[in-house]
Amino acid sequence: MTQANNPRDPFREARQQDGVLKCPFQGEEVPMLLRHADVRKATRDWETFSSDAPFRVPIPSEESVRSMRQLPIETNPPEHTEYRAIVEPFFQRPKLPEMVSQVESLIQRQLDLALDKEILEVVNDFALPIQSHALTYLLNVSEKEADTWIGWGIHVFKVDGALAKKGDTLESYLHRKFDEAEANPGEDFFSALTQAEYQGRRLTREEIMGFANLAFAGGRDTIIHSISNIIAYFAEHPEGLDYLREDPKRIVHAGEEFFRVFMPLTHIGRVCPVDTEVQGVQVPAGGRVSMGWASANHDETVFENPDEIRLDRKPNPHLSFGFGPHLCLGALHARLVVRTLMQSLIQNQVRLSILEAVPHVEKEAKYERVNGYSSLKARFARG
Repeated sequence: MTQANNPRDPFREARQQDGVLKCPFQGEEVPMLLRHADVRKATRDWETFSSDAPFRVPIPSEESVRSMRQLPIETNPPEHTEYRAIVEPFFQRPKLPEMVSQVESLIQRQLDLALDKEILEVVNDFALPIQSHALTYLLNVSEKEADTWIGWGIHVFKVDGALAKKGDTLESYLHRKFDEAEANPGEDFFSALTQAEYQGRRLTREEIMGFANLAFAGGRDTIIHSISNIIAYFAEHPEGLDYLREDPKRIVHAGEEFFRVFMPLTHIGRVCPVDTEVQGVQVPAGGRVSMGWASANHDETVFENPDEIRLDRKPNPHLSFGFGPHLCLGALHARLVVRTLMQSLIQNQVRLSILEAVPHVEKEAKYERVNGYSSLKARFARG
């Protein structure tokens, strides 16, 4: 099944010409790798393109909004492998029948609430609650914590649209939760980190804060944008739900296609330890290179008609969960949420219509990319 989609790929011309786009960020010109093969190759080569660069892996950098290195993402093997193993059990929880059942019940509750409303603001009143409650299941904490997280809004590093200061909101919350876990440990994510060991010693407070910071920041607006985009797509293409309803097994391929097209993270950085030439661009020692995930996901040499959403696309080697040793820890969680959402939409015979949409546009000096919605008002109905 093929459906046309509005282009979300501002990188096509540069990708087809030089395969790289030089983008200025915070006074630094960063070459963005755009081709699928180049991005995959670079992500495997951690010695040339290092993640051992606190605060500089995200682009723009995050020195102003957090005070600790995010773990395990801002490390290289073998340290990365050892750090990753500490939290891996929690990110495998989406395989547990108990968590699957929790997510199914959650999305059914949210759908029931949506169906009872004349108008629903999808981003804040549907996607955000789903993301927040589902995260409590992943981290095995009380579901009451979701109320606090919902209050933060879509971006944990922003308050009312402005960048927060170091130590604000998220970090203060995490310190409090780790203090509680140290005093009264349980089976939750916070307790596990306070009890964990790395290379024969207990983790420092800075290290456990680094794990938690990434867990809350990395899987927040990514899942929120994914849910909002899927709702908008099915509102515009109701035949897509009919197609999935004919054979629910099609949901697996549909989910991967949504991850490909609606990639919520445009790119991520690496740092070159020594002078390096990247696609004809000289990068000085300590300079950054960007892995252009969104561009790679639209590479026409890999994906036929990449701007089309094909719910049956296969193979689908998208890079929305990264590639190489830094493959996204939250991939199982994101897939569970997205597939359960589609299952619930078809089981409840939901029909969707968009009443008002305000796209979220990522604006940089060399590109503008539509990335989710700032606001999406919709009507949910059975029929």
